[in-house]
Amino acid sequence: MKILVVDDEKLLVKGIKFNLENEGYQVETAYDGAAAVELARQGNFDLIILDLMMPVLSGSDACIKIREFSNVPIIMLTARSEDADKIMGFACGADDYVTKPFNILELKARIRALLRRAGSAAQQSKETIGLLTVGELTLDTRQRVAIRDGKTIDLTAKEYDLIELLMKNPRRVYSRESLMDQVWGYSFAGDYRTVDVHIRRLREKLEPTPAEPAYIMTKWGVGYYFKGESQPTI
Repeated sequence: MKILVVDDEKLLVKGIKFNLENEGYQVETAYDGAAAVELARQGNFDLIILDLMMPVLSGSDACIKIREFSNVPIIMLTARSEDADKIMGFACGADDYVTKPFNILELKARIRALLRRAGSAAQQSKETIGLLTVGELTLDTRQRVAIRDGKTIDLTAKEYDLIELLMKNPRRVYSRESLMDQVWGYSFAGDYRTVDVHIRRLREKLEPTPAEPAYIMTKWGVGYYFKGESQPTI
């Protein structure tokens, strides 16, 4: 597995690199957001660890640029625990976050969880049906992308996992807690607004009129569900 670690704190980068290489990962490093984007474009990484606040190009801006050409899982490092920083990370396309200072064991656990989920999803997409279609919206489970009105729409790893779960279980209402458990795989200590951010981003990408959704519906006071019966094809 190949991981890119990006942070302007060189000692921190050195420590993360040392610990991950001891786990058997191949690690490349960078110290600003612009370098992160170039390396991500050139290298075939399985995961990226990206600091939020960096020189030249911020981590959030780098994440947005990376998402233009890659769906690689991204863990954002935030220097503070404020909700705004966490929401910013998810809004720009990150899949997870870790707040500084952090225990290296926690970071390793987050890495394993993301890689395991990405690998499992890739394997399942090879073994199951190829397409799920509702109206003008199609989900390609092999390529892990959405197709709307004939145009391919790239989704982040978590955005894809979320919409696939909803589309495979139409009309089933999921609470935010249930979605956190099934899509993220562990608790975020009640920070369920993460789900709201991802739902909003999915609506912006997939709905013809995001303010009046036709597919991803809200059950007020309960959670979210997908409207309509998806039709699988091989």
